[in-house]
Amino acid sequence: MDESADATRVEWREWGEEAFAEAAERDVPLLVSLVTSWSDWCRQMDERTYAEPRIAANVNDDFVPVRVDADRHPRVRERYNMGGFPSTVFVTPEGDHLAGATFLEPEGFRQVLQRVRETWDEQGEDAGSVPRALRGGEPPVGPVNGDIERLLAGQLGEQFDPEHGGWGTDEKFPLPATVEFALKRERDQALRTLDAVRRNLADDVDGGFFRFAHGRDWSDPQREKVLAENASLLRAFASAYLHTGSEDYREPAEHTIDYATGTLWTGEAFGGSQAAGEYFEQSADERASHAEPPVDETAYADVNALTADALLAFAAYTDDDTATRYAERTLDYLRETLVDGATVRHFDEPDAPTGLLADRARVVQAFASAAQVLGGDYLDTAVTVADATIDDLQDATGAFLDGPLEGAGLLDQPLRPIDDTAVMADALVDLHYLTRDARYHEAASDAVGAFAGAAERMGAQVAAYGTAASRVVGDPLVVEVADEAGRDLHRAALRMADHEKVVVPDADGEPGTAWLVEADGTSEAVDSPEALADLVANAQ
Repeated sequence: MDESADATRVEWREWGEEAFAEAAERDVPLLVSLVTSWSDWCRQMDERTYAEPRIAANVNDDFVPVRVDADRHPRVRERYNMGGFPSTVFVTPEGDHLAGATFLEPEGFRQVLQRVRETWDEQGEDAGSVPRALRGGEPPVGPVNGDIERLLAGQLGEQFDPEHGGWGTDEKFPLPATVEFALKRERDQALRTLDAVRRNLADDVDGGFFRFAHGRDWSDPQREKVLAENASLLRAFASAYLHTGSEDYREPAEHTIDYATGTLWTGEAFGGSQAAGEYFEQSADERASHAEPPVDETAYADVNALTADALLAFAAYTDDDTATRYAERTLDYLRETLVDGATVRHFDEPDAPTGLLADRARVVQAFASAAQVLGGDYLDTAVTVADATIDDLQDATGAFLDGPLEGAGLLDQPLRPIDDTAVMADALVDLHYLTRDARYHEAASDAVGAFAGAAERMGAQVAAYGTAASRVVGDPLVVEVADEAGRDLHRAALRMADHEKVVVPDADGEPGTAWLVEADGTSEAVDSPEALADLVANAQ
């Protein structure tokens, strides 16, 4: 149990079958408190609401209170998140939703407790409902063609904020995957968004990026630092540097690496986040006399794989030794600690979830990237995990389930997340060209097709799906190099200005040559970086 939970007067239970069985036996609802270690609002609700003696007594008497770390239990998070943290969710003993909110002050919480008690007394289980995403039915299957990319590219312009940069008119999130999609389709929008991010969300004192801004003009940042966001921004800035050659994008990437390796690195892998707090609102001189906010040192499989992938991208474009070294160490940690054959454990504890789509997809992506950038035997891990994921989690519609259909509450109900499906599909395209196995392209196409019927209703926030669709439909730039990883021709291939390309080292062919894989075969082979650059330029 986390320290803030210990500080309250609520008798928190762990998430699991025992808590639901207790609720059924007592004929009371559960109160599920979804929290994160990095959220200051979670800490404040513990201190201001749950620590109030009368509220704690009411919760203990009339509910089964369950505390869930949302980062450690992502499948619970996706089924019970009310739109932020803390999420305060009232649940039937069968797992259905009764009511929910985010942060609540004591008086508001008392009112909610009273309403939920009255509803339960009057209606019982009949008052519960299942979220729309879990109500069954098939996903919006549709044809896989160029319309998907075109429709999502159109959303970039419709939702872009021309005055302040970024997409949306309220809170501003960096949306790194959308930035990467835009780099090849609306580059000015992508660069203006990155410019706004580095001006407004960068911590110029200790490094790293804050999570989002409350203001449309990127003002009033929310000051926690989450590894997933920082790793995604590292990759987006690295991709922008690849396309522009501008230090304006290389420097923020370098500073992000410095922050991650200096603050989040545990000695073996990267911790998941650094908490928000007043510390980050102070000047450098004021910070010097205060301790930094704590770091959650839990090394999660999905975000460590994402970080390794981002470090590999920066290393590929710059030959940066620090990025290469930490990418290799992170991949070693994943292989030695969290990946066992086809099994991927979410973090290194015996009861940690296994078989999650997010973990598997990011691992496949990272090890496929490593095969391209570093060579060696990284491809074997990507293939093993990908094969098992296709067999275990891809259903008849083509979509991927978010994990095994088992567990307490609504965990036995299918959920098909489009974001993680897009990551998996994108990684499978890489595997198709790295292995020449058509199974991976077919699985990627099926995954994209599972959501294609809703492409015209999608927003810019799911542009990663558009990237996957475009690579499935419109053969990406593929460079095969008949030379070892790290040689000049291989390094030149990695630097071709297309962050969606595939580079295959150690390919079969005349040693010291490279060529492009085209729809009807292969191009002529060339033997110098300059000739390869000309070959790519003429092909585009």
